[in-house]
Amino acid sequence: MIPAQQSTHEIHPIDGGALRHVCAHFATGVTVITTGLPGDSSGTTVNSFTSVSLEPPLVLFCLHQHSRLLPLLKESGGFVVNFLTRQQQSLAYAFAGRESADLTGVPHHRTQEGLPVLSEALAHLTCRLVEEYDGGDHTILLGRVVGLGAEEKPIDDPLIFYRGAMRELGGPVTVPPRS
Repeated sequence: MIPAQQSTHEIHPIDGGALRHVCAHFATGVTVITTGLPGDSSGTTVNSFTSVSLEPPLVLFCLHQHSRLLPLLKESGGFVVNFLTRQQQSLAYAFAGRESADLTGVPHHRTQEGLPVLSEALAHLTCRLVEEYDGGDHTILLGRVVGLGAEEKPIDDPLIFYRGAMRELGGPVTVPPRS
């Protein structure tokens, strides 16, 4: 067990490993953020996604400042949040590497804005980038939702991330494949 800080009046440095360990106790959904225009599209796995506001419709997620996706996203001016199903674990791992993955060979289609949507995702949100904020070693990206889609009857359960691993709802831990 990690000890709690003794005083709320004193600020002590927080160890990054300890912060990661504690935050791993919060379950999140698994998304792949896709962006780019035809001929140059990529994606990256993200679990730092959240809905911000319904009026106006805003969402945010965070990318490492050295993410290969960041310049492509800024250039395209938009992104798609793809919510993954439990059957898409291998896809989530493929997009989870230090560098974002290319969409070649991954079933996808384009929005009216030309942004890539993963065709087999549980649901998706198409967003226009409206603001960026400094988030330490990450950039916080705020997007306005301009389009969306979901299956009327979900075809599968969502993929979740909990305690450092991808899991199914109520299912066992899935250990990432070793490269």
